[in-house]
Amino acid sequence: MSLVIYRRGNIWHYRGTIAHRRLRGSTHTADKETAERVVAQKQVSEWRRELYGPESVLTFPQAVSLYLDAQKSDRFLIKLVNYWKDSLVRSINSGKVRQAAVALYPDGSAATRNRHVIVPTQAVINHAADMDLCRHLKVKRFPAETKAKEPATWEWVQKFMAHANPHLGALCCFMFLTGARISEAVNVRWRDLDLSTGKALIRQSKVRSERKAHMPAVLVEAVANIRSNREPSSKVFKYSSLNSARSPWRGAVQRAGIKPLTYHACRHGFATSMLHKGVDPITVAKLGGWKSAQHVFATYGHAMTDETLADRIVETADPSQV
Repeated sequence: MSLVIYRRGNIWHYRGTIAHRRLRGSTHTADKETAERVVAQKQVSEWRRELYGPESVLTFPQAVSLYLDAQKSDRFLIKLVNYWKDSLVRSINSGKVRQAAVALYPDGSAATRNRHVIVPTQAVINHAADMDLCRHLKVKRFPAETKAKEPATWEWVQKFMAHANPHLGALCCFMFLTGARISEAVNVRWRDLDLSTGKALIRQSKVRSERKAHMPAVLVEAVANIRSNREPSSKVFKYSSLNSARSPWRGAVQRAGIKPLTYHACRHGFATSMLHKGVDPITVAKLGGWKSAQHVFATYGHAMTDETLADRIVETADPSQV
């Protein structure tokens, strides 16, 4: 049985069975002739899927829809959908993805091309591949120079807090002492905090999960000093997004006379400080919500600058303890 069209209101819809699959949907048009063309293309697509497999009909926009349905990030995807249009996923190979990166960002750095084009394109297609809808795609990255990011220190945070308003100072302290990302921190609600036990619920935006974080006494004090109606659904740090905190952040840095560091320097500082205090990477990853200990060690395992560290090798314990 082929597909037939029928009107529902002013819009034409279709229904029927192809290859034992029951299909129905809207043509999204009030014009009958256009609706018939849409249905004809739908029938061809369904038979092609039946005869040659889902990879023969899966388009990049369809793969993106599946990716977003899985609650994945939509970052950078609009530009990619406009570029690939209705290209079949099976026609997108490593070389074409690299060409797309150059075409979309002709003056962009290697890191920009990797981050904005290669990584999201590969993520979308490989998500579909995990659903057995196409083959996995591997794309060679453009060689990019890795720039060392400077982490915030507790001393830096204290100077920042001394010259920031209570909301902003507490926000900075929260990121440094819990490892929260800025997107996670600005979305913390009063219902997510228990100041009596020093616990915070952090909804992790990047990995789509939640974790509980410990708040040291100094952080509890900073949060307690925030003037707010403290409605359970109200944001603790009042900023609607990372953008609304940017200008006050810069102002506090200037007033404190400290090196300008980004929001992420606080999360960076959390990991670096933990590692330098002897906390193992597995524990740091768990406490800060990183996906792996390897990532923590590779990204945040900065060498210490104290040239006298070798003295520790020959330091002897208290004789009474031997």
